Amino acid sequence: MTTDEKLTAILAAVQTDPGNRGLGRDPNDNLFTATKGDFEAACRSFVGTPNAALDVTTGFYIPTATPPAFETDGPLGAAFLFRALVPLGYRVGLTGQKACVSAMHAAIAQGTTLKPAYIEYRDESDQPSYVVQLDEAWPGQSATHYLAIEHVGRASNGRYYSMRGRDITGFTKPVDEGFLRNAEQRLVETIGIGDGGNEIGMGKIPHDTIVKNIPNGDLIHCRVPTDHLIVCGVSNWGAYAFAAGVYVLRGVTPHGDLFDPNCERKILEIMVREGPLVDGVTGQQTATVDGLTWDKYVKPLARIREILES
Repeated sequence: MTTDEKLTAILAAVQTDPGNRGLGRDPNDNLFTATKGDFEAACRSFVGTPNAALDVTTGFYIPTATPPAFETDGPLGAAFLFRALVPLGYRVGLTGQKACVSAMHAAIAQGTTLKPAYIEYRDESDQPSYVVQLDEAWPGQSATHYLAIEHVGRASNGRYYSMRGRDITGFTKPVDEGFLRNAEQRLVETIGIGDGGNEIGMGKIPHDTIVKNIPNGDLIHCRVPTDHLIVCGVSNWGAYAFAAGVYVLRGVTPHGDLFDPNCERKILEIMVREGPLVDGVTGQQTATVDGLTWDKYVKPLARIREILES
Protein backbone atom coordinates (compact mmCIF):
# COMPACT_ATOMS: atom_id res chain seq x y z
CA MET A 1 0.00 0.00 0.00
CA THR A 2 1.13 3.56 -0.68
CA THR A 3 1.28 6.18 2.05
CA ASP A 4 -1.98 7.76 0.88
CA GLU A 5 -3.69 4.37 0.71
CA LYS A 6 -2.58 3.56 4.24
CA LEU A 7 -3.89 6.87 5.58
CA THR A 8 -7.22 6.30 3.82
CA ALA A 9 -7.48 2.76 5.20
CA ILE A 10 -6.63 3.88 8.74
CA LEU A 11 -9.37 6.51 8.70
CA ALA A 12 -11.89 4.03 7.27
CA ALA A 13 -11.10 1.64 10.13
CA VAL A 14 -12.21 4.16 12.77
CA GLN A 15 -15.04 5.95 10.97
CA THR A 16 -17.87 3.60 11.84
CA ASP A 17 -20.69 4.23 14.29
CA PRO A 18 -20.90 1.23 16.67
CA GLY A 19 -22.98 3.16 19.21
CA ASN A 20 -25.53 4.33 16.61
CA ARG A 21 -25.02 7.95 17.63
CA GLY A 22 -25.90 9.27 14.20
CA LEU A 23 -22.42 10.22 13.07
CA GLY A 24 -23.31 9.39 9.48
CA ARG A 25 -27.11 9.44 9.60
CA ASP A 26 -27.48 11.74 6.60
CA PRO A 27 -25.54 9.99 3.81
CA ASN A 28 -24.61 13.27 2.12
CA ASP A 29 -24.12 15.69 5.01
CA ASN A 30 -22.81 14.18 8.21
CA LEU A 31 -19.97 14.39 10.74
CA PHE A 32 -17.68 12.26 8.58
CA THR A 33 -18.26 14.14 5.33
CA ALA A 34 -17.98 17.51 7.09
CA THR A 35 -14.43 16.69 8.21
CA LYS A 36 -13.13 15.18 4.97
CA GLY A 37 -9.38 15.71 4.76
CA ASP A 38 -8.95 16.70 8.41
CA PHE A 39 -7.33 13.46 9.55
CA GLU A 40 -4.58 13.55 6.95
CA ALA A 41 -4.09 17.30 7.46
CA ALA A 42 -3.69 16.81 11.22
CA CYS A 43 -1.09 14.08 10.77
CA ARG A 44 0.85 16.00 8.13
CA SER A 45 0.77 19.19 10.18
CA PHE A 46 2.30 17.45 13.18
CA VAL A 47 4.93 15.49 11.27
CA GLY A 48 5.84 18.51 9.17
CA THR A 49 6.44 20.83 12.14
CA PRO A 50 10.06 21.13 13.33
CA ASN A 51 10.44 20.15 17.01
CA ALA A 52 6.77 19.26 17.21
CA ALA A 53 5.35 19.03 20.73
CA LEU A 54 1.85 17.84 21.58
CA ASP A 55 -0.22 18.95 24.58
CA VAL A 56 -3.13 16.54 25.08
CA THR A 57 -6.17 17.23 27.27
CA THR A 58 -8.93 14.76 28.12
CA GLY A 59 -11.57 13.85 30.67
CA PHE A 60 -15.33 13.45 30.43
CA TYR A 61 -17.07 13.20 33.80
CA ILE A 62 -20.05 10.86 34.26
CA PRO A 63 -21.86 12.09 37.41
CA THR A 64 -24.47 9.31 37.24
CA ALA A 65 -21.90 6.50 37.11
CA THR A 66 -21.18 3.96 39.85
CA PRO A 67 -19.02 5.46 41.24
CA PRO A 68 -19.25 8.96 39.68
CA ALA A 69 -16.01 9.20 37.69
CA PHE A 70 -14.39 10.07 34.39
CA GLU A 71 -14.98 7.69 31.51
CA THR A 72 -12.53 5.29 29.90
CA ASP A 73 -12.91 6.88 26.47
CA GLY A 74 -10.30 9.62 26.25
CA PRO A 75 -7.69 8.85 28.93
CA LEU A 76 -6.84 5.51 27.32
CA GLY A 77 -6.33 7.19 23.96
CA ALA A 78 -4.31 10.05 25.49
CA ALA A 79 -1.98 7.59 27.23
CA PHE A 80 -1.61 5.73 23.93
CA LEU A 81 -0.46 8.94 22.23
CA PHE A 82 2.23 9.35 24.86
CA ARG A 83 3.34 5.72 24.49
CA ALA A 84 3.38 5.99 20.69
CA LEU A 85 4.90 9.42 20.08
CA VAL A 86 7.55 9.83 22.79
CA PRO A 87 9.64 6.95 21.34
CA LEU A 88 9.70 8.88 18.05
CA GLY A 89 11.33 11.82 19.81
CA TYR A 90 8.28 14.02 20.28
CA ARG A 91 7.47 15.88 23.49
CA VAL A 92 4.02 14.96 24.77
CA GLY A 93 2.13 16.51 27.68
CA LEU A 94 -0.99 14.95 29.21
CA THR A 95 -3.50 17.19 30.94
CA GLY A 96 -6.58 16.25 32.90
CA GLN A 97 -8.30 16.40 36.25
CA LYS A 98 -6.68 14.37 38.98
CA ALA A 99 -8.37 11.00 38.49
CA CYS A 100 -7.65 11.07 34.76
CA VAL A 101 -3.98 11.81 35.24
CA SER A 102 -3.65 9.16 37.96
CA ALA A 103 -5.01 6.66 35.46
CA MET A 104 -2.78 7.92 32.65
CA HIS A 105 0.30 7.84 34.88
CA ALA A 106 -0.44 4.21 35.71
CA ALA A 107 -0.92 3.42 32.02
CA ILE A 108 2.40 4.98 31.07
CA ALA A 109 4.22 3.18 33.86
CA GLN A 110 2.80 -0.10 32.57
CA GLY A 111 3.02 0.58 28.85
CA THR A 112 6.47 2.09 28.34
CA THR A 113 9.88 2.41 29.94
CA LEU A 114 9.77 6.15 29.14
CA LYS A 115 8.66 7.63 32.45
CA PRO A 116 7.67 11.29 32.72
CA ALA A 117 10.07 12.99 35.13
CA TYR A 118 8.25 16.31 35.48
CA ILE A 119 4.89 16.46 37.23
CA GLU A 120 3.12 19.68 38.16
CA TYR A 121 0.19 19.65 40.59
CA ARG A 122 -2.13 22.63 40.81
CA ASP A 123 -4.89 22.57 43.41
CA GLU A 124 -7.32 25.44 42.96
CA SER A 125 -9.72 26.17 45.77
CA ASP A 126 -12.62 26.99 43.48
CA GLN A 127 -11.95 24.27 40.90
CA PRO A 128 -11.56 20.49 40.96
CA SER A 129 -7.98 19.32 41.43
CA TYR A 130 -6.05 19.65 38.20
CA VAL A 131 -2.85 17.91 37.25
CA VAL A 132 -0.42 18.31 34.39
CA GLN A 133 1.76 15.32 33.52
CA LEU A 134 4.69 16.08 31.24
CA ASP A 135 7.75 14.32 29.92
CA GLU A 136 11.19 15.34 31.15
CA ALA A 137 12.09 17.45 28.10
CA TRP A 138 9.04 19.67 28.48
CA PRO A 139 9.70 22.36 31.15
CA GLY A 140 10.33 25.76 29.63
CA GLN A 141 9.26 24.66 26.16
CA SER A 142 6.03 25.40 24.30
CA ALA A 143 3.64 23.08 22.55
CA THR A 144 3.25 23.37 18.80
CA HIS A 145 -0.05 21.46 18.80
CA TYR A 146 -2.97 21.24 21.23
CA LEU A 147 -5.10 18.10 21.04
CA ALA A 148 -8.39 17.58 22.89
CA ILE A 149 -9.71 14.02 22.95
CA GLU A 150 -13.18 13.27 24.34
CA HIS A 151 -13.37 16.51 26.31
CA VAL A 152 -16.73 18.23 26.45
CA GLY A 153 -16.85 21.78 25.09
CA ARG A 154 -19.32 24.60 25.58
CA ALA A 155 -22.59 24.74 23.66
CA SER A 156 -24.27 27.83 22.24
CA ASN A 157 -25.48 28.91 25.70
CA GLY A 158 -22.06 28.47 27.31
CA ARG A 159 -23.09 25.32 29.20
CA TYR A 160 -21.65 21.82 28.89
CA TYR A 161 -23.80 18.80 28.08
CA SER A 162 -23.64 15.03 27.91
CA MET A 163 -24.92 13.19 24.84
CA ARG A 164 -28.26 12.71 26.61
CA GLY A 165 -28.55 16.45 27.24
CA ARG A 166 -27.62 16.39 30.92
CA ASP A 167 -26.02 19.64 32.09
CA ILE A 168 -22.56 18.76 33.44
CA THR A 169 -21.21 22.31 33.68
CA GLY A 170 -20.61 21.93 37.40
CA PHE A 171 -18.33 18.95 36.82
CA THR A 172 -16.35 20.44 33.93
CA LYS A 173 -13.16 22.51 33.93
CA PRO A 174 -13.44 25.02 31.04
CA VAL A 175 -10.22 24.07 29.27
CA ASP A 176 -11.84 25.03 25.98
CA GLU A 177 -11.05 28.66 26.84
CA GLY A 178 -7.50 27.97 25.71
CA PHE A 179 -8.73 26.63 22.38
CA LEU A 180 -10.93 29.69 21.89
CA ARG A 181 -8.03 32.05 22.65
CA ASN A 182 -5.86 30.17 20.21
CA ALA A 183 -8.52 30.45 17.49
CA GLU A 184 -8.24 34.24 17.83
CA GLN A 185 -4.46 34.55 18.25
CA ARG A 186 -3.28 31.64 16.05
CA LEU A 187 -0.66 30.52 18.57
CA VAL A 188 -0.54 26.79 17.78
CA GLU A 189 -2.27 24.19 15.62
CA THR A 190 -5.27 22.57 17.29
CA ILE A 191 -6.74 19.09 16.86
CA GLY A 192 -10.03 17.75 18.20
CA ILE A 193 -11.05 14.11 18.51
CA GLY A 194 -14.66 13.26 19.28
CA ASP A 195 -17.52 10.87 18.67
CA GLY A 196 -20.72 12.65 19.62
CA GLY A 197 -20.94 16.32 18.66
CA ASN A 198 -20.43 17.74 22.16
CA GLU A 199 -16.63 17.58 22.32
CA ILE A 200 -14.00 20.30 21.82
CA GLY A 201 -13.44 20.63 18.09
CA MET A 202 -17.01 19.96 16.99
CA GLY A 203 -17.53 23.68 16.51
CA LYS A 204 -15.81 23.24 13.16
CA ILE A 205 -18.89 21.37 11.90
CA PRO A 206 -21.90 23.48 10.83
CA HIS A 207 -24.68 23.51 13.40
CA ASP A 208 -27.26 22.34 10.85
CA THR A 209 -25.14 19.26 10.13
CA ILE A 210 -24.99 18.34 13.81
CA VAL A 211 -28.72 18.89 14.27
CA LYS A 212 -29.76 16.67 11.34
CA ASN A 213 -27.51 13.81 12.47
CA ILE A 214 -27.15 13.83 16.27
CA PRO A 215 -30.04 13.40 18.75
CA ASN A 216 -30.17 16.44 21.06
CA GLY A 217 -27.75 18.09 18.62
CA ASP A 218 -29.36 21.51 18.83
CA LEU A 219 -28.70 21.59 22.59
CA ILE A 220 -25.41 19.75 23.03
CA HIS A 221 -23.40 20.88 19.97
CA CYS A 222 -20.01 22.16 21.12
CA ARG A 223 -19.34 25.46 19.38
CA VAL A 224 -15.57 25.44 20.00
CA PRO A 225 -13.67 24.69 16.76
CA THR A 226 -10.23 23.24 16.16
CA ASP A 227 -8.06 23.55 13.07
CA HIS A 228 -8.42 19.82 12.43
CA LEU A 229 -11.16 17.50 13.66
CA ILE A 230 -11.03 13.70 13.71
CA VAL A 231 -14.50 12.20 14.07
CA CYS A 232 -14.65 8.49 14.81
CA GLY A 233 -16.93 5.89 16.34
CA VAL A 234 -15.01 5.90 19.65
CA SER A 235 -12.70 8.75 20.56
CA ASN A 236 -9.88 6.42 21.63
CA TRP A 237 -9.91 5.12 18.07
CA GLY A 238 -9.02 8.62 16.89
CA ALA A 239 -5.88 8.52 19.04
CA TYR A 240 -4.93 5.16 17.53
CA ALA A 241 -5.50 6.58 14.05
CA PHE A 242 -3.54 9.79 14.65
CA ALA A 243 -0.56 7.89 16.08
CA ALA A 244 -0.71 5.43 13.17
CA GLY A 245 -0.80 8.30 10.68
CA VAL A 246 2.34 9.76 12.22
CA TYR A 247 4.09 6.39 11.97
CA VAL A 248 3.05 6.03 8.33
CA LEU A 249 4.32 9.49 7.41
CA ARG A 250 7.55 8.90 9.29
CA GLY A 251 8.00 5.50 7.64
CA VAL A 252 8.53 3.82 11.01
CA THR A 253 7.29 0.44 12.23
CA PRO A 254 5.74 0.54 15.74
CA HIS A 255 7.23 -1.55 18.51
CA GLY A 256 5.49 -4.73 19.58
CA ASP A 257 3.37 -3.36 22.46
CA LEU A 258 1.70 -0.70 20.33
CA PHE A 259 -1.55 -1.51 18.48
CA ASP A 260 -1.65 -4.78 20.44
CA PRO A 261 -5.16 -5.63 21.74
CA ASN A 262 -3.87 -7.75 24.63
CA CYS A 263 -1.54 -5.01 25.84
CA GLU A 264 -4.27 -2.40 25.47
CA ARG A 265 -6.67 -4.46 27.57
CA LYS A 266 -4.14 -4.85 30.39
CA ILE A 267 -3.49 -1.13 30.38
CA LEU A 268 -7.22 -0.35 30.43
CA GLU A 269 -7.73 -2.65 33.43
CA ILE A 270 -5.01 -0.79 35.30
CA MET A 271 -6.48 2.61 34.41
CA VAL A 272 -9.98 1.62 35.53
CA ARG A 273 -8.59 0.51 38.87
CA GLU A 274 -6.21 3.42 39.44
CA GLY A 275 -8.48 6.28 38.33
CA PRO A 276 -10.97 4.98 38.92
CA LEU A 277 -12.52 5.25 35.47
CA VAL A 278 -15.92 4.01 34.30
CA ASP A 279 -17.52 2.97 31.04
CA GLY A 280 -19.20 6.11 29.71
CA VAL A 281 -22.27 4.27 28.43
CA THR A 282 -22.95 1.70 31.17
CA GLY A 283 -21.65 3.87 34.01
CA GLN A 284 -19.94 0.86 35.56
CA GLN A 285 -16.35 0.54 36.75
CA THR A 286 -15.42 -2.06 34.16
CA ALA A 287 -12.56 -2.40 31.67
CA THR A 288 -14.81 -1.54 28.72
CA VAL A 289 -15.32 1.51 26.51
CA ASP A 290 -18.66 2.99 25.41
CA GLY A 291 -20.56 -0.19 26.26
CA LEU A 292 -18.84 -2.21 23.54
CA THR A 293 -17.67 -5.79 23.83
CA TRP A 294 -13.90 -6.04 23.85
CA ASP A 295 -13.80 -7.82 20.48
CA LYS A 296 -15.86 -5.05 18.90
CA TYR A 297 -13.85 -2.31 20.56
CA VAL A 298 -10.42 -3.55 19.43
CA LYS A 299 -11.42 -4.44 15.86
CA PRO A 300 -10.14 -1.06 14.49
CA LEU A 301 -6.96 -1.39 16.53
CA ALA A 302 -6.22 -4.80 15.01
CA ARG A 303 -7.05 -3.47 11.55
CA ILE A 304 -4.66 -0.52 11.99
CA ARG A 305 -1.91 -2.92 12.98
CA GLU A 306 -2.52 -4.89 9.77
CA ILE A 307 -2.30 -1.69 7.72
CA LEU A 308 0.95 -0.63 9.37
CA GLU A 309 2.48 -4.02 8.70
CA SER A 310 1.36 -4.16 5.05
